[in-house]
Amino acid sequence: MTPAQDTIAAIATAPGAGGVGIVRLSGPRAQAIAKTVCARALSPRRAHHVRFLDADGGTIDDGIALSFPGPASFTGEDVVELQAHGSPVVLQQLVARACALGARMARPGEFSERAFLNGKLDLAQAEAIADLIAAADARAARGARRALEGVFSARVDGIGQSLLALRVHVEAAIDFADESLDTLGGEQVRLRLAEARQQLDALIADAERGRKLRDGVHAVIVGPPNAGKSSLLNALAGSDRAIVTDVAGTTRDTLRETVRLDGLELHLVDTAGLRDGGDAIEREGMRRARAELLRADVALAVVDARDPAAGRAAVADDIVGVPAVLWIHNKVDLLAQAPPDPPDHIHVSAARGLGLDRLHARLRALAGGVAGDGGEGEFSARARHVDALQRAALHAGAAADQLQHEQLELAAEELRLAHDALGEITGRLSADDMLGHIFSTFCIGK
Repeated sequence: MTPAQDTIAAIATAPGAGGVGIVRLSGPRAQAIAKTVCARALSPRRAHHVRFLDADGGTIDDGIALSFPGPASFTGEDVVELQAHGSPVVLQQLVARACALGARMARPGEFSERAFLNGKLDLAQAEAIADLIAAADARAARGARRALEGVFSARVDGIGQSLLALRVHVEAAIDFADESLDTLGGEQVRLRLAEARQQLDALIADAERGRKLRDGVHAVIVGPPNAGKSSLLNALAGSDRAIVTDVAGTTRDTLRETVRLDGLELHLVDTAGLRDGGDAIEREGMRRARAELLRADVALAVVDARDPAAGRAAVADDIVGVPAVLWIHNKVDLLAQAPPDPPDHIHVSAARGLGLDRLHARLRALAGGVAGDGGEGEFSARARHVDALQRAALHAGAAADQLQHEQLELAAEELRLAHDALGEITGRLSADDMLGHIFSTFCIGK
């Protein structure tokens, strides 16, 4: 992709009425269009109080105009911002006036796309802009801010440079096919590759936490029929989201609800009770429950407090592999006395609200541990970033195996594939259709 030569215009503020609205222009005609609309030339980086004029010289509105000549601008091109009153009608008039003077409507994300194409930021940083705009809480906003500042990109680039240097060394050694790799610094190459793989593993773990920070923690409520899973969902959601009856197997499908715990989103999924047998609809519900568990970050395993052993036996096989499990002993109000809570277990009554404060505290700690500790190095990430890192790690591992057998051509190819996978994250190596897909998810004025 190459930077476009046309000028784009869009409303950069959120939809709806407001005190101030901004129309942004970027491209080679931005300054000339602004000069016509404002009836004066704009000095760089100075606020000008002007009247915005229509084609007949009438006033559309009055406001502030700012000029940012390229390349020292967000997009790297000439950029102009017209700040008017936040009336949607006025802002649409300004956009229409700019388009009549030679601009065109911007595509979603095109301003950030141009910033990427002009080298003002890499692809991971561009995506962090969208993540920052969409952040639902302060912690997610901090993570997106760090990604925008390049914390994630710097680590990706560092590993990428290491792999590139190793590939150069290995490809140079190919020219000396008669020599053993060990005589050409092979041991040092293996040590450096092992270090790069360790760095990749650490980055994968951090990126996975960053993904959960951005997307929220996926928590699946699971247990045998009639253990009180739907009552628990209603109690956590604070509303009657799920139908609750005394009939086992009432829940036949998955039901979703999102709650926030100390600024972290917890995506709850209520599922059908797990047991042997059941009719065709109930069996399909159980299949969906097990499918949810395959991608769960946390399993909230609900058992009847009167017979917890039977409940644990019903779900034990299905929760194997889930990163974190909290055993919730429900219906504690039916016991003569509530027992103490051992680690990873808590006693509640979802129907009567008993123990919910302790449950909230345990869930906050559990969700925070799954998504990271909120340290200074925390950054937001996306599922595609994690996938690219995992592929890079697989190729780096394959390269290490090939080096052990001194298959230098194959090792060099695996190192290239690992480096290319990392390049997908920052956009150093990316197909045009992938860029178009990513930027199409942005808002119009960004």
